[in-house]
Amino acid sequence: MSQTSEQSVLLSDDPPLDLRLSEDELEAARERIVSFIRDVVDDAGAEGAVLGLSGGIDSTLTAHLAVEALGEDGLHGLTMPSAVNDADVMSDAERVAHDLGIEYDVVEIQPIAEAFFDAMPEAADDRMAAGNVYVRTRAVLNYFVANAEDRVVLGTGNRAEAMTGYYTKYGDQAVDCNPIGNLYKQQVRQLAAHVGVPRELVMQEPTAGMWEGQTDAEEMGLDYDTVDAVLAVHVDGGLSRSATVRELDVPEAAVDRVVDLYERSAHKRAMPPAPER
Repeated sequence: MSQTSEQSVLLSDDPPLDLRLSEDELEAARERIVSFIRDVVDDAGAEGAVLGLSGGIDSTLTAHLAVEALGEDGLHGLTMPSAVNDADVMSDAERVAHDLGIEYDVVEIQPIAEAFFDAMPEAADDRMAAGNVYVRTRAVLNYFVANAEDRVVLGTGNRAEAMTGYYTKYGDQAVDCNPIGNLYKQQVRQLAAHVGVPRELVMQEPTAGMWEGQTDAEEMGLDYDTVDAVLAVHVDGGLSRSATVRELDVPEAAVDRVVDLYERSAHKRAMPPAPER
């Protein structure tokens, strides 16, 4: 395993489970994702792809792999800050676009969101509802540009987010595909380091940017290494609850929390239901 990967991806010295890939597996994952992006665009008969650039590791890794697949001209980035976003993180998003040499636009979405808040002021005080307005506004803009330029919309969701429902329905998962959707968060960080993403971006505190000071770990109640481990061993792997606690040396409450997130978000992973015929 490369020294870069060793130093760059673990959130603690003793994570519950080491999910890092070998060098050969990393390179295979890289090639598989690059081919996937190229195939999605080709199959759609599209001219390229649109990607929302948040400054976070998921969108940064997706951008790097998309440029590898489509070239600089094949990717159009959108940076869409709101009043609650950290200016430094938004600056990171622009830095990624500059480093990759892609076309990008900065679209201030606060005025758009304020139109929603003004239309329904009684809902605007609900922090989650207001946060979701920002996320869904970005989805509309992604597709606005994609439709106008004959492009597909690339998602940035990883496996940990998909399995726990840590995304906004018809928001950040309103996309045409999720190139890194089979990677646990730990593997996202590792692959990002492998393709040359700077360490400070690899290890940045994950946040959905839905309100000031929001972090993924605080909202989920667990860090991503623990979420990854429980998903891999218990939800995906089928190990019993008690065996998972022993194998990972994590509290029972951590396993229960991940299972609860998984079960409560099942509706997000399925088509909207309709009555049987």
